[in-house]
Amino acid sequence: MHFTIQREALLKPLQLVAGVVERKQTMPVLSNVLLVIDGQSLAMTGTDTEVELVARITLDEPAQPGEITVPARKLMDICKNLPAESMIDFKVDDQKVMIRAGRSRFTLTTLPAADFPSSEETPGSLSFTVSQGHVRRLIERTSFAMAQQDVRYYLNGLMLEAKQGLLRAVATDGHRLALCSVPANISDDIQHQVIVPRKGVLELARLMTDDASNVDVVFGSNYIRATTAEFTFISKLVDGKFPDYERVLPRGGNKTVITDRQNLREALSRASILSNEKYRGIRWQLESGLLKIQANNPEQEVAEDEVSVDYSGDSLEIGFNVTYLLDVLSATSSEQISVVLSDSNSSALIQEADNDGASYVVMPMRL
Repeated sequence: MHFTIQREALLKPLQLVAGVVERKQTMPVLSNVLLVIDGQSLAMTGTDTEVELVARITLDEPAQPGEITVPARKLMDICKNLPAESMIDFKVDDQKVMIRAGRSRFTLTTLPAADFPSSEETPGSLSFTVSQGHVRRLIERTSFAMAQQDVRYYLNGLMLEAKQGLLRAVATDGHRLALCSVPANISDDIQHQVIVPRKGVLELARLMTDDASNVDVVFGSNYIRATTAEFTFISKLVDGKFPDYERVLPRGGNKTVITDRQNLREALSRASILSNEKYRGIRWQLESGLLKIQANNPEQEVAEDEVSVDYSGDSLEIGFNVTYLLDVLSATSSEQISVVLSDSNSSALIQEADNDGASYVVMPMRL
């Protein structure tokens, strides 16, 4: 196995593949990246057995074929520290990899490619194509609401739902819920749901860099696969039943507040400075044309702020976890947002005023 490649052509895909590799592994080969040369194609694979990422690079000229695994972090650090535009020469000799670039020489240990785990590809139950920009939008608008290390393991991920013409992402940690939908080229009229684990969600988001290009997605019985021109991403699924999110969406709220998103975000950020560090509670006092925001803490310190709102209904007092509200306002991008409320004990429904593709539910707090 012998090939030559420019540093820049190798570094970016290598960084993405190495991002999947865990630092602490029970199996030594899982700390390595698998390199496979076939003709003018170099394939690099990293896995932690839950998430797998394959990067494909076209070489400038045909190379000596072969396959080997090398330490992922060390290879990445070597490439990072070589001068820009340098040409890197890789050669496998007597189960060691010799790397040369300019006056630099490195020798890395290897492990046989046969030891590297391969993912079992079972037939998929659904295949469709969607733009990378849409996938990234889904993840950015919802992933913050995923649970972290919850005993209800099915909440520690993102639920993707595919049905005719529509791809939807839903995340919840039991206290808040985020939902976003985008159009997708799906002809199957049967609804399909999969739960992608947290690590898979974050790695997939890193790959969706070209908004104009498409990604081919396959839902399998126990995996999801996403393929672009440069990458193949595979993640195992969380085995479990996601809660019925439709039942969580508040219905019949009779108090609609419309306000400037950035003004509200800044006022909440200021008030949060003096909120209780543990519970993060703030109080909303809503009256015609005005929202008063108040926070206090065990040291008897108080923050008060006001925001002008478009509202003409009855007055209402309700408490929220300020972090949950700020997360929603950071994930959205429209100038104005609408908040639909019914009473002080019911969840708030937050949406972008000019776009109903994303919805957020935040449970109230007793203060």
